[in-house]
Amino acid sequence: MKYNKNISQLYKAILSLKNEDESRRFFRDLLTEPEIKEFASRWQVANMLENNINYDIITKKTGMSSTTIARISKWLNKGYGGYKLMIKRLNEEKNNHHNTTNMAVF
Repeated sequence: MKYNKNISQLYKAILSLKNEDESRRFFRDLLTEPEIKEFASRWQVANMLENNINYDIITKKTGMSSTTIARISKWLNKGYGGYKLMIKRLNEEKNNHHNTTNMAVF
């Protein structure tokens, strides 16, 4: 994909979102509901693949074809590292939040 000013402005707009509500509102205006659901399913598949879940189970849970799952797997393992970066970051945030909320208070 050719990188241009419009793409750069879109990335900057995404980076300026401050919370989940802003993200939900922005993406709902930007994308159709089916597009959002498709992106969410791809994200779910990437997470399932990262957790070594079998293609057959992924297909049953998401409705994605094995071809789409294979494409996501290719980008997960040999792409630009975006999936892995975000999976790692969200897992770290989840673990940090879990550790701080479960600490004993003295």
